[in-house]
Amino acid sequence: MNDAQRPTAAELRRWRGHLRDERGAARLYHAMSASEGDAQRAEIFRELAGVEEGHAAVWEGRLREAGVDPGADRPDRGTTLLAWLGRRLGNRVVLPLLQAREVKADAGYARPGDAQALAMRREEKLHTEVFRLMDTARPSTIAQHESWHRASNSGSLRAAVFGVNDGLVSNFSLVMGVAGAASSHGAVLLAGFAGMLAGAFSMASGEWVSMKSQREMFERELTQEREELRAAPEEEARELELIYRAKGLSREEARRLADKIVADPESALDTLAREELGLDPNELGSPWGAAGSSFVSFLCGAIVPLAPWLLIHGPRAFVVSLGASALALFGVGALLSLFTARSAWLSGLRMLAIGAAAAGVTWSIGRLVGVSLS
Repeated sequence: MNDAQRPTAAELRRWRGHLRDERGAARLYHAMSASEGDAQRAEIFRELAGVEEGHAAVWEGRLREAGVDPGADRPDRGTTLLAWLGRRLGNRVVLPLLQAREVKADAGYARPGDAQALAMRREEKLHTEVFRLMDTARPSTIAQHESWHRASNSGSLRAAVFGVNDGLVSNFSLVMGVAGAASSHGAVLLAGFAGMLAGAFSMASGEWVSMKSQREMFERELTQEREELRAAPEEEARELELIYRAKGLSREEARRLADKIVADPESALDTLAREELGLDPNELGSPWGAAGSSFVSFLCGAIVPLAPWLLIHGPRAFVVSLGASALALFGVGALLSLFTARSAWLSGLRMLAIGAAAAGVTWSIGRLVGVSLS
């Protein structure tokens, strides 16, 4: 190896870290396989241990080529603790921690230009999904997709709900703050309209950028999946097989189902996107839809505390604005309980308390500023 090819000290440290992590993961998965009471899950752990051993061999080879002794495989405290927890409390207790380890490994392999590291990153992402499924899935759910909480991938519903809430709380606080300063009726209207429009445009532009970036990321992942399916259909079939086995199917059933799916490229891409990436190819999200929904919903929330000042003059405008905003805050909180399955009364009162606290602070500040200026 010449000087131009010799790895830097930072690269050597990174390789040693990868080697240590992969050895630890392989040792842990072997231990979990030995303590696993379910034969099918034990087999999955053994296969994952084999993959990690292959990863470790790559880093050992790189270190040896650089003239560095990779050292002996010694247990680390974290791996020993997880293995002990698996033996004492059951492997299911450890699965969420394994997902976190694999996510960390995935991030560590995000090295453009390093084909081997990128291939390992793909496998680590698959391991994360396998552990998630082993933690949550049952055989009866093999054909079910958790669409109830993925249905908002378009972002429009999420943007609408939070847009109303943000518009209501922010403009309520702004109107109360200006009113607290004992400003004129016109000043309250000007501030309220300015806050409403500025907030709506800010929310809409933020949602557009966020959704556009998310959609581009999803499209890139789908393109990569399509290329991998075209170049290595057998590997994609084995990945699907592992996912289905983690969901509870036998090896034979999982292999038969995976081979059947991969035989049809379009069906395979759709299935891989859902099972491996957690995406619905038909619901990648509309940036303009999210932006428009956010803009309109923010206006709907922001107009509530401002409307009484358009229709009523004098102290009554303040009182009616306060009452209308309080009712709207409670209503929004109660509506959110439909998504959280919490008590509508508790959710509504919590939102009312948050909005009242925000408005109270701004009113107090406005009052102090108004007294100082006068």
